[in-house]
Amino acid sequence: FKFKLNMKKVLLSAVALLAFGFANAQEEEKGNGGFAKGDVFVSGAVTFGSSKTGDFKVNAFEIAPKVGYFVTENIAVGASVGLQSLKFDNGSADATNSGLGLGAFGRYYFTPANKFSLFAELGIDYTSFDEEFDAESGTVYASSFESKELGFGLGAGMNYFVSSNFSIEAGVAVLGYSSNDNGGNGADKTNNFSFGGDWRAVTFGVNYKF
Repeated sequence: FKFKLNMKKVLLSAVALLAFGFANAQEEEKGNGGFAKGDVFVSGAVTFGSSKTGDFKVNAFEIAPKVGYFVTENIAVGASVGLQSLKFDNGSADATNSGLGLGAFGRYYFTPANKFSLFAELGIDYTSFDEEFDAESGTVYASSFESKELGFGLGAGMNYFVSSNFSIEAGVAVLGYSSNDNGGNGADKTNNFSFGGDWRAVTFGVNYKF
């Protein structure tokens, strides 16, 4: 009888432990992220780089925040803005290439409530470029050049939550088209078209969910 009573206590303790572990795992699963209707996420890029070879110097800077909002459980829409600057200097002359871009996108997440989800994205971007060339010697004239580019893209990606608010994102372009007016005024446009995922150019980022 005593042996049976002890075994009963052990079994009850084991059941209670398993139940607690299951409940805790479920709670952790709920707290480890996933998207829902009304969620907002932000991502983007801030980069700075420089290089020098003899008298030739290059400085580059970019800031590109991106924000998305879930209008339904599976669909998110958003916008992005980008500012980039690239400056060249060889000691006797310098050139600056700057760009300002605006974009909009829509995504469809297949399993948004889970920690891991695949998504498809359709986006449009408009960028205005400004190139300026300044000469420090009298042999070359200063000049400026402006161009505008419109682009469309279809891509695929995946999202994995590492906590309740932070997720890791990877994406690849599948279909893309862009048209640059090369300054207008009768200049021929440059049209680019691409199809097929380039897995050598997969992008990685981090999202923060509010």
